[in-house]
Amino acid sequence: MATLRDAKVGETHTVIKLTGSGALKRRIMDMGLTKGTRVYVRKVAPLGDPVEVTVRGYELTIRKDEAESIQVA
Repeated sequence: MATLRDAKVGETHTVIKLTGSGALKRRIMDMGLTKGTRVYVRKVAPLGDPVEVTVRGYELTIRKDEAESIQVA
């Protein structure tokens, strides 16, 4: 299954599942990344970390390890 970490700049994806657990999963959900949410990848830092995405009308920056726990289609 593809994750948000694998997404390329300019792509739009839909969140399918959050694979993290505990505090990490709760933090991701609190940022608005829930099942069915559309995510647009705006920028990726030169070394690949962090990733800037647009979610629900606002920009959000997340780390690679967080993006890896977000499965997208």
